[in-house]
Amino acid sequence: MTPSPENGGKSPLDLGVSFAGIQLKNPIIAASGTFGYGVEFEDVVHLDKLGGFVVKGLSREPMIGNPPPRLWETAAGMLNAIGLQNIGAPAFLEEKLPKLRQLKNIVVLANVFGYTREDYERTIEILNDGEGIAAYELNVSCPNTASGGLQFGSDPRSLDEVVTTAKRAARRPLIVKLSPNVTSIAQMAHIAQEAGADAISLVNTFVAMAIDADTRKPRIANVTAGLSGPAIKPIALRMVYDAAHAVNIPVIGMGGISTAADVVEFMLAGATAVQIGTASYWDPCATEKIVDELQRWCQDHHITRLSDLTGGMILE
Repeated sequence: MTPSPENGGKSPLDLGVSFAGIQLKNPIIAASGTFGYGVEFEDVVHLDKLGGFVVKGLSREPMIGNPPPRLWETAAGMLNAIGLQNIGAPAFLEEKLPKLRQLKNIVVLANVFGYTREDYERTIEILNDGEGIAAYELNVSCPNTASGGLQFGSDPRSLDEVVTTAKRAARRPLIVKLSPNVTSIAQMAHIAQEAGADAISLVNTFVAMAIDADTRKPRIANVTAGLSGPAIKPIALRMVYDAAHAVNIPVIGMGGISTAADVVEFMLAGATAVQIGTASYWDPCATEKIVDELQRWCQDHHITRLSDLTGGMILE
């Protein structure tokens, strides 16, 4: 990289990363379910500073989600059982996507959910008509629904079938979001790759629960919920490392990321990009702040091209 005279002869910092033919200005992606449909954050976050964002999980028809209470803060994270409440793919195309297209230099990824393979297929077919979507993220790993989701993500045969179906329908790159609630994440990553995934993202939340000792009732109406936040980071990091060594396609890492150093750890473990979710609940500007922090981290550590860190953990 040729030094630039404008910065005293120092090499310019390149935070850019790419996967499945998609170029991001930096590896920071706002995770699905934590950033609404993007337009809700327009007055809070400079969206064009992010690498991209994933919209709330979309289904072929609107879904009302689970009854409250649906959120509970834990000692080092958060339980959620929202149940994939969303306006449905047709309404997203009509009401949300036109507004997103007005925003410049934004990479929009659409998270897709279904109860059956046909649901996934039909939802993708609907979204294929939407201009401005860069890729689909196939949610086969949500633990907060009565059926679908976790069922697909935890059974090898079901995962193969749903990814194959979705890939056949998709006119855009397909990212498969994997569940951590499996015996071997490496096996599931390999199955997703062989079924046609262009990239994988992991991890989604861990099945967990909380009980009110005084009332003896569950803190979440759904009883069980998905655990996210800093509590899961060490496990998520290990799973990203295992998955990255099992596939040849890009890996997008997530799970408890709240600092620039966390981002670097996931990249060293093998991630090309990362998603940030729970941190946005504590601070709606977290994603933007981490981009700034990441730039300072690279400058302090004399990193000129961030993408060089992917898979760069040193083993002695």
